[in-house]
Amino acid sequence: MIPIDLSGKVALVTGGGQGLGLATAKKLYEAGAQVAINYLDDPEGQNRQRAETSLAAFGDRGLVVPADVRSSDDVARLLHTVHERFGRLDIVVNNAAIIRDRTLKKLGEDEWQDVINTNLSGVFRVSQAAAAALADGGRIVNMASISGVVGFFGQANYAASKAGVIALTKVLSKELAAKRITVNAVAPGVVLTDMGQTIPPEAREQMLTQIPLRRFGEPNEIAGVILFLCSDLASYVTGQTLHVNGGWWG
Repeated sequence: MIPIDLSGKVALVTGGGQGLGLATAKKLYEAGAQVAINYLDDPEGQNRQRAETSLAAFGDRGLVVPADVRSSDDVARLLHTVHERFGRLDIVVNNAAIIRDRTLKKLGEDEWQDVINTNLSGVFRVSQAAAAALADGGRIVNMASISGVVGFFGQANYAASKAGVIALTKVLSKELAAKRITVNAVAPGVVLTDMGQTIPPEAREQMLTQIPLRRFGEPNEIAGVILFLCSDLASYVTGQTLHVNGGWWG
């Protein structure tokens, strides 16, 4: 057995309070890392409560910070808070994302901008701020999607944002190589998180016929690949997009 030991490492997982982000945060924590997540502040405080509950078991090795990846000021405060608490940063997982599915005919300008601003520009903001803070040999893992490769009906905004993440990953891998920082992306197929549950049942059935493994993915299966990319086992892997989709290629 080859263990993955991230003891002494500090990881930031954006949007880590639920779904794939939470599964990833737990996986990194279980490997020994100190883990910070952000949440989008809301008047009722529900997002904060959910995030704090999600990381309650992490104890002193967990940190929950209010921050909106659509805001450069928020991102700067997020990185400052992580460094102030843990003293370093080794891993960034850009997971925060939203979905606003509409056909081109019905897609509004605000729905286009919201998705691009969160899913793509958010990755840019966090990566740009983290580049200076990351230790040499650090890791950035960006969450892409099969949608950014195949392009699903009704997902012009989401597919474009995730395709942009794949391209951005390639560029950052070149620009940050001097510090031995690896930058990779993970492109999951359909995973039935809260976001995945928004897919209508009839569409899910049709999707299953295209997946050779004949099932959807589990959050832990995606998180396991992210853990690999964050480990020393992946020290010579950069600029890549790992497709974790059960063999589905549209």
